[in-house]
Amino acid sequence: MAFPASQYIEERDGGLRIAGTRVSLSSVVVHFREGRTPERIVESFPTMSLAKAYGAIAFYLDNRELVDEYIAECERELERTVPPLSQSNPELFARLQAARERMASKR
Repeated sequence: MAFPASQYIEERDGGLRIAGTRVSLSSVVVHFREGRTPERIVESFPTMSLAKAYGAIAFYLDNRELVDEYIAECERELERTVPPLSQSNPELFARLQAARERMASKR
């Protein structure tokens, strides 16, 4: 995929990052989709300036279809390469499942 140039987004290490940070564009987009404001997003990623948060959101809105496809491809790749916890560490998965059930029963 070819992405338009932006002073706020850079392609690095095989992914899209907020320029000058290690924060992925995907992370910012997920927060934005969940309804977080740029101010709240910056609270989650203190290495990112407010201007860069707004710039990343503007980039996403200007290139929504392209970025959505990029994120979907990243998710598909993750599913292909990372086995579920139930397979990779069944003992930990069982402990987490038991903890969830205990918490649910306390409600």
